[in-house]
Amino acid sequence: MNPTLYDLTEETLRLARGAGLTIATAESCTGGLVAAALTEVPGSSDVVDRGFVTYSNAAKTALVGVSEELLAAHGAVSEPVARAMAEGALAAAGVSLTVAITGVAGPGGGSEDKPVGLVHFAAARAGRPTLHRERRFGDLGRAEIRRRSVIEALAMLQEAAGAIAAA
Repeated sequence: MNPTLYDLTEETLRLARGAGLTIATAESCTGGLVAAALTEVPGSSDVVDRGFVTYSNAAKTALVGVSEELLAAHGAVSEPVARAMAEGALAAAGVSLTVAITGVAGPGGGSEDKPVGLVHFAAARAGRPTLHRERRFGDLGRAEIRRRSVIEALAMLQEAAGAIAAA
């Protein structure tokens, strides 16, 4: 049986809580859905600090410090920008763990190099290397791409939160 989104979220919070971590999100194509999933669980306020919805490039720069030069060089949907979003959220929020999501949810907006369904994720944890993952979900429809992105982001938070136990 596949775990539900709520189960994944509860496990993410349990791991973070157990490691003494606090979480912030920096979300573009998911528009705050990861923060919403995390705060759906009662008692999550001891772990979840805030969410940044950085849908525009200007928001990425203003809220989490992604440089205009980086955005111009790589585009918003890229590994360097996802990493910068996660690391910028870590600094801006003063938390110990962040996840960032930037992608093309569609139905339009894709290109040959960056098709609909391409999503970059990054998880930053204080004192550890930033994790990155690229997913090409395909043109599954906006809602499904966003749903799968939330699941992937929670998995990355779990991976980063569990790193202390594995270290």
